[in-house]
Amino acid sequence: MTTTPPDQPAPGVHRRVFGHMPDGRAVEAVTLANAHGISTTVIAYGATLQSVIVPDREGVAADVTLGYATLEAYLAQSQYLGSSIGRVANRIAGGRFVLDGTEYYVPCNNGPNALHGGPGGFDKALWEVTGVSSAPHPAVTLAHTSPDGDEGFPGTLRVTATYALDDAGNLAITYRAETDRPTIVNLTNHAYWNLAGEGAASGAVDHVLTIPADHFLPTDETAIPTGAFAEVTATPFDFREPTVIGARVRDASHPQIRIGTGYDHNWVVARERSAVPRLVARLEHAASGRSLEVLSTEPGVQFYSGNFLDGSSIGKAGQCYRMGDGIALEPQMFPDTPNQPAFGSIRLEPGEIYTHRLVFALRGG
Repeated sequence: MTTTPPDQPAPGVHRRVFGHMPDGRAVEAVTLANAHGISTTVIAYGATLQSVIVPDREGVAADVTLGYATLEAYLAQSQYLGSSIGRVANRIAGGRFVLDGTEYYVPCNNGPNALHGGPGGFDKALWEVTGVSSAPHPAVTLAHTSPDGDEGFPGTLRVTATYALDDAGNLAITYRAETDRPTIVNLTNHAYWNLAGEGAASGAVDHVLTIPADHFLPTDETAIPTGAFAEVTATPFDFREPTVIGARVRDASHPQIRIGTGYDHNWVVARERSAVPRLVARLEHAASGRSLEVLSTEPGVQFYSGNFLDGSSIGKAGQCYRMGDGIALEPQMFPDTPNQPAFGSIRLEPGEIYTHRLVFALRGG
């Protein structure tokens, strides 16, 4: 069963109140709609991509990203469905990093490590809608200020997230950040995709995935990269050619599949950031004809096969989200970069502007 999307909105920008925080603050929802039946809704809580509606080859629309129907469900769960992630995406070993000789600690919320900015990361913040526009494309900008010491990170960080949808179906997300003290930043979006339609009984493991990467980052038992750049050749991590996700997601012969209970690893598309977004992944669903290309200025992409969706949360279609019901493709700098100099740097200085440009290129059948 999949959701029956509401009548598609007219092209443009549509605003409404999605719900209210426990302290009474209103949480806005902004829907961006193009002229070809594709629409996306962003809610201010977590600058979250709440829905993405795309027609199939027969013109039948479905919501292809996992999420909740109510604000209360987002507040009750912590699965990062569609959330903007910061200050630092992915894991920091032991929640510890050193900057200019000073040790900083982020509260650990993933076993012995800090994950996605700690328990009070940007996914838990109520962002402010600071601007909407209809030209040249429907777009919304949200802003959030993270104070000095927030979750242990130094410096006051001012962040914006701009979502824009064009008539070709390209959903562009631009993250920008500025700081008043040296700090570290690694922002991304944590959308979960099911091109059959969220809630579909088939899940997403029948999708065909391509990742143009010769290497991936193996991890220890706590999902922290070992520091090695491992070749994908002759492993279940080789997605250089289109491959059905389910073909190897449970290949227990490979120790990294056992560690991740499936895929939860970072692929090395490049070693450095790019000035313009480049392809980091392509996802296809044969039955519907829908496809998704993910492009980013970042060198890595975390592919997570939804291994820990355990049926405890109910999605927009009224169905339990189970293992493999959605997959995440999160472009980013490499996990634990602050503690692994070979991975590069995520340092941001006062006067600099951090920018991550990300595109979800959505196509119907």
